[in-house]
Amino acid sequence: MHKKVVQDKLRPAIRKKRPGLLESGILFQHDNAPVHTALAVTDVLAGYKWELLEHPRYSPHLAPCDFHLFPKMKEHLRGQRFETEEDIIRLRK
Repeated sequence: MHKKVVQDKLRPAIRKKRPGLLESGILFQHDNAPVHTALAVTDVLAGYKWELLEHPRYSPHLAPCDFHLFPKMKEHLRGQRFETEEDIIRLRK
């Protein structure tokens, strides 16, 4: 992720899709690719005061064999739209 991508694409997309989230704080996770861990990128993210979550190298918890689970977990949500976090919380109750 290049720092221009964060500044010019990611932040505006978050602002558009989740108004108010940038002000309330971001938990940000990405892999350990060199482009993601470059000093220029980490400086930009630190400047925005985004909390970076550690991504373990070669984690078995993120193995490609687990990706088949997500479509099944999301199947009952297909076609539903949630405008706010409160809408999602109400669904869980």
